[in-house]
Amino acid sequence: MSGSVVDPGMHLFDLHADDVPPADPFALARQWLPGDDEPDRPRVTLSTIGEDGYPDARTVLLSAFDDTGFAFHTAATSRKVAELAAAPRAALTVLWPDHQRQLVVRGDVVPDAPGSAVTAWRARTAYLRQLAWLNTDELAGLPLDERRARWAAFTTRPGLPSPADSWTGYRLQPRELTFWAAHPDTASRRLQYVRADDGWRTAHLAG
Repeated sequence: MSGSVVDPGMHLFDLHADDVPPADPFALARQWLPGDDEPDRPRVTLSTIGEDGYPDARTVLLSAFDDTGFAFHTAATSRKVAELAAAPRAALTVLWPDHQRQLVVRGDVVPDAPGSAVTAWRARTAYLRQLAWLNTDELAGLPLDERRARWAAFTTRPGLPSPADSWTGYRLQPRELTFWAAHPDTASRRLQYVRADDGWRTAHLAG
């Protein structure tokens, strides 16, 4: 989506600098996150409220991002979908590989536009597309040899179907974004944005 494209000449805001933070947290998020057309999608931790009242978490791919929120896709039969139906609120945590930056987004979750599912499906690797079709509890309960046989049989089918019947998308609409950055010479620092009636309120917090 065009909302995630970053201007190459854009000044990257430093969380530890004395500059005034951007008024719009999405502007900062666009600096941190890759464009939607980049094939290597960020791995993020999706945290939901379990139906038993306890927190639940798992890793998903961030399908897309723009000013309307953060999109991810999953099987409609998954536990996370049942949890989101009961409590449509979640958090996403993005941790950069060098452990120097982290972004936590909290907010409400709504179904994503159907068209985005097709775009996200095309961006998935062949393995992940096949996984979307075959990754069921029934398959998981079978002996390894049978699981391998079913996987191989599907792989040799002429053309991989798209998208999987059970594949569905959601978009997390932020009410809070917290950016965290390390520093070699001082304590880590967080910059928190909280949605208010008149825009976004910012605060610097301990790391």
